[in-house]
Amino acid sequence: MSQLIDFLLQHGYAVVFVSVFAEQAGLPLPAVPVLVATGALSRSGYFSFSSVILTAIAASLVADVVWYQLGRLYGRSVLAFICKLSLEPDFCVRRTEDAFARRGLWTLVFAKFIPGLNAATVPLAGMIRTPPARFLLFDTAGLLLWTTAYTSLGYVFSQQVELVIAYLYNLGVSFFVVVVAAMSAYIAFKVRQRGKFLATLAAARITPEELRSKLEAKQGVIVFDLRNPLDVTTDRVRIPGAFHVLPEHLEMDRSDYPDDQDFVLYCTCPNEATSARVARRLIQMGFSRVRPLAGGLDAWRSRGYPLENIDF
Repeated sequence: MSQLIDFLLQHGYAVVFVSVFAEQAGLPLPAVPVLVATGALSRSGYFSFSSVILTAIAASLVADVVWYQLGRLYGRSVLAFICKLSLEPDFCVRRTEDAFARRGLWTLVFAKFIPGLNAATVPLAGMIRTPPARFLLFDTAGLLLWTTAYTSLGYVFSQQVELVIAYLYNLGVSFFVVVVAAMSAYIAFKVRQRGKFLATLAAARITPEELRSKLEAKQGVIVFDLRNPLDVTTDRVRIPGAFHVLPEHLEMDRSDYPDDQDFVLYCTCPNEATSARVARRLIQMGFSRVRPLAGGLDAWRSRGYPLENIDF
């Protein structure tokens, strides 16, 4: 640990740039402790406060511009990749789209403070074709707020932060071992929790082939399109006959439907997470024949099955 602190003192700006760039690129390298520490040390004269902020903003902009361009070029596939790096990958896309639908580009201003939201916000801005100048304006404002907040936190509480640094310096490698063990236990818990979720989901899904057979046989299956309005706006097609409804607005009376009524739910979330949550809620309401569509709309489309345009 003492070697790490010595390295920070000697190469502070490089450490700031690398850690911030890595975090914004999606790697598990925390930048906030580095910003707080260099903010505290800037008050003691080791670093320049403004230079720390400018270095952090520059590093973030490099990473964000890359993700923005990837979002413009490859769209939803980039979001799916980003969310695979998240500890909550099944909810990453939907949460980001919901935030964008409510607040638009202002989401970029506060997204850096919310790890799960931060991961997918920038490529989503590229996917919906945000003009580059507007993207840079809002993204830079968010980066200025984020870097200044944490660097100022260290600056204001510099005495306390320096005491912590001194304590860690004396503690040595044992603290690092404890932190790594705690993080490993947390990640293992999240992986196990997600594994149970996926196992339950796999047993309940309906394949695109099964759904098409039911529709062609006119078996009276009801299909719900659960995509976010932002997603529907950028991709104005649906499975023929599907009803578009937001999950929070889906209210149904069990007595209005026969016992053998089939319901199919689809979305564009990784692992059909939104469909799975809504299916679970409908089952709790007494509907027994509810199934998410495996692969969602993308799987249906990839097989060349029919789609119909959505008119607004």
